[in-house]
Amino acid sequence: MLKTFLIIGVLAYAGIMAAIYVMQRQMIYARDPVHTAPADAGLANVVERTILTADGERLIAWYGKAQPGQPTLLYFHGNGGALEIRRERMAKYLERGRGMLMMAYRGYSGSSGLPTETANVADGKRAYQMLIDDGISPNDIIVYGESLGTGIAVQLAAEKLVRGVILDSPYTSLLERAQLSYPWLPVRLLLKDRYMSRDHIDKVTAPVFILHGEADEVIPVAMGRALFEIANEPKQLVTLPGAGHNDHYLFGSFEAINAWIDKLWAGAITTRQ
Repeated sequence: MLKTFLIIGVLAYAGIMAAIYVMQRQMIYARDPVHTAPADAGLANVVERTILTADGERLIAWYGKAQPGQPTLLYFHGNGGALEIRRERMAKYLERGRGMLMMAYRGYSGSSGLPTETANVADGKRAYQMLIDDGISPNDIIVYGESLGTGIAVQLAAEKLVRGVILDSPYTSLLERAQLSYPWLPVRLLLKDRYMSRDHIDKVTAPVFILHGEADEVIPVAMGRALFEIANEPKQLVTLPGAGHNDHYLFGSFEAINAWIDKLWAGAITTRQ
């Protein structure tokens, strides 16, 4: 009887591992594929752009131009939803004169294809190149990563010249975050997309701003603090008491980010060469 129970237990555990291995990208990327035009989201001054990838996919991006003397934010969104649910965030930055290019990952918001780490990072570089081709100087680009998007932002900024990097609720790596959720699984053997930000951020020479809610229930604030410790100077960390993962705008995150951008643009924060 005991042997039978052990066999059943082993088979059940193996079945769970197999299912998670097969379904892991569906679990990581909570895609909303519905396409919404910027005008239908209330963004009258935002245009839709298409980014063509090397492997034939078509990515949707929303683009609002910066006012003279203002930066352009190259924005990489989190793992859930679509561009449309970030319309208010985009509108607020545009109202301050900032520009923004917000790219939808593969499978999101009408973009074709399926997301992977390799694809997202490569596509992020194409979005960066779109800004360069439009005449935006690298010195006028701030890379902004939100949650999952922080892993893309770090890898891009480690390779490309940018004026600054904003990391909103970052993780040290997706691998470590997965290990917190599934300590009973051999995550290191199973996980395909790892987003090892801790291995890339020391190559970022642009100023770094990290913001994290202290009550973040999705990505622990300890991860934001750990990534901050690894990052090069100049850097700044702001943690917001009581703020969670998706509500930190209620606790002053928008104001804190804009204050840092203002300092960066005024020359009070200089890029390390």
